[in-house]
Amino acid sequence: MLLYHFGTRDDLFLAILRRARQRQLVTFGDLLRVRPNEPYARTLARAWATMTDGEGKPYLRMFSQLRVNAELSLWPDFQRSATLDWLEPLEIGLLSIGRPQTATLALAVIRGLLMDIDATGDTTRANRAFADFLALLTPPETAQAEST
Repeated sequence: MLLYHFGTRDDLFLAILRRARQRQLVTFGDLLRVRPNEPYARTLARAWATMTDGEGKPYLRMFSQLRVNAELSLWPDFQRSATLDWLEPLEIGLLSIGRPQTATLALAVIRGLLMDIDATGDTTRANRAFADFLALLTPPETAQAEST
């Protein structure tokens, strides 16, 4: 019955992956959106925690396999879209702290640390590295004002 609706097993898998990707874009996109009266570094910290724990882990596991097996992928353009999809929300968010040009750097840090977690399972070290990155994004006077 499923093959009747989707044609082939690969078409069925691709439909499932695309639906999961839509859900991930909505979920993670909401996490990355600017919130009034919240410093964007705090928004990124919350997004990171959600992405790497609980709700985000299944997406990361699923889509990391598409990146790893790109040449065998059911979705050949996935790597490109999985990169470009996140640049705009990060640019908009980072604009709120005057740092939109760091969107590519932020995405590279996030993706690199996610790959690190996937390879080593060392979430504690990756969390510490992400906190260090956020500290670099936040000017010292802003960080000092936030802590008071």
